Amino acid sequence: MRSLWAGFAALVFLVSLVVDVNGQAPQSPQLPSVQVGVPEGAPGGRQAGPGRGRQAGPPQPAPRNASGRVLLGGATAKDKGLWLPGPVIPNPLAMSDVPYQPWAAALAANRRTHQLEPHTRCKPSGVARVFLTPYGVELVELPEQQRIYVFDIGGPHTYRTIYMDGRSHPRTPAPTHYGHSIGWWDGDTLVVDTAGFNEDFWMDRGLLPHTTQLHTVERFTRVNSATLKYELTIDDPGAYTRPFSGETTLRWENGTELFEYVCQEANYAHNLMVGQGTKVDRSSPIVP
Repeated sequence: MRSLWAGFAALVFLVSLVVDVNGQAPQSPQLPSVQVGVPEGAPGGRQAGPGRGRQAGPPQPAPRNASGRVLLGGATAKDKGLWLPGPVIPNPLAMSDVPYQPWAAALAANRRTHQLEPHTRCKPSGVARVFLTPYGVELVELPEQQRIYVFDIGGPHTYRTIYMDGRSHPRTPAPTHYGHSIGWWDGDTLVVDTAGFNEDFWMDRGLLPHTTQLHTVERFTRVNSATLKYELTIDDPGAYTRPFSGETTLRWENGTELFEYVCQEANYAHNLMVGQGTKVDRSSPIVP
């Protein structure tokens, strides 16, 4: 009998922990939101003030170097920051009239349905895809090396090299995910010409197939301290009937730099590729 009463008392105690004086279960504490891809405790990791890493008030003029040319990063080596895309939409490059060849149109439709993207399996993503993730990119200019590097935080921890020394493309470049990029300044706009791509990546979120004949011209224009305009012209006679262009904008996230990111963690794409999965849920606006 004593053990029965002891058990009853323990039950009453446990119920009192989950029910308040009004007989209702207490609400869970409201936890601060954490942006996907940013380590908790890192700058920009928690929403605060005007938003993750965003400056208050109107944007300031773009920072410039001693010669007066605009910078793609911070004003000094200590000013860290990343470039992030805006809201994720099906066609982030605002392309409404893509001149597909019939096979490319069919492949684009298949990709949008099945989402079997190499990026979700931690493969490098060339052209615009690297700028369309919630994790951001870091643009690092090294004048002494006459190179600009594009560091991809998400995905496979790779980087792209843009040669600024006046060289031309190799006569027969070895096809790669990023291609061979040469760049120059047109006023405050960085112009990047790239050729020598392989076919092992998606250059956006699945709308734009390509072949090894792909040739791109990108234009990066820093409008102000918080905005980078990205323009892309695609010329691929293997997939399209004519060259075409699109554009989007990236926003500056101040105070954040490259952070550790393990692509393989919580990667469910392999279930779709070789398992029992039949679709990818794209209901969330935050996707890789």
